[in-house]
Amino acid sequence: MATLAESLKNEHTKRILYVTGVRRPSLMQRSTPHYRMPELEANGGYLRLRRYDGPEIPVEEFANLSYTTYSSDDATQFAPITSASGEIELRGFEAYGKPDLNGVWTANAQMCPTIVRWVESIGARFGRVQLLKMRPNTMRECRWGLHLDNNNAANDPAENGWVVRLWLELTDDDSSALIIRRDQFDRRTESRIALPRYQQAIVDSEFLYHGGFHRGPGTRYALITSVESGPALERWIESQQVAVPTPLAA
Repeated sequence: MATLAESLKNEHTKRILYVTGVRRPSLMQRSTPHYRMPELEANGGYLRLRRYDGPEIPVEEFANLSYTTYSSDDATQFAPITSASGEIELRGFEAYGKPDLNGVWTANAQMCPTIVRWVESIGARFGRVQLLKMRPNTMRECRWGLHLDNNNAANDPAENGWVVRLWLELTDDDSSALIIRRDQFDRRTESRIALPRYQQAIVDSEFLYHGGFHRGPGTRYALITSVESGPALERWIESQQVAVPTPLAA
């Protein structure tokens, strides 16, 4: 029976649950007056950047941290490197009346100095910084779990730019990918961002439905950082663009 119940968790049954009102979305796409980055919008809400090429990130910096999880999904664990309070917790910044910016380093930060330096090198304001630890899954499970992030609940557009998410993949597994959709139930709007080791990608994750896919068999680790749209982040993105080869002279 447990196997049957799991097999019923697919995008088709999920759509039926939404249409019938049995299940309701916790978030909806919305327009706001926040500053949004033109390049990101022009590319459909995401950019695949070049791979991180800084100092090697030791396995100990992400495998040995203090992890916690949500009661609704024990297949994925998170190690908060920052939080709104500085504690090892997953409560959203909005619970403290704060935007997802100005994250406070937790005790985990002392154990991952290379990662901390990478986050600081971006030069933009950041909020939650979390290590994701994910068991292998199937594409069916990934599509069942497509969701929007709650990045801007307490974010004042008069003071701050729109908060987006930055991914840094840490696992050496070519199956790892971020599945994104403009429309949650329209597979024609689906794209796949391949996430080999050290791949960097930036996603407007409150605009694009998304979920992680990882065939495995090993555990997947990735760093996810909330960052503010604005000139500082745009400068960093420009420095991380994939180089276009120069055409050979005729």
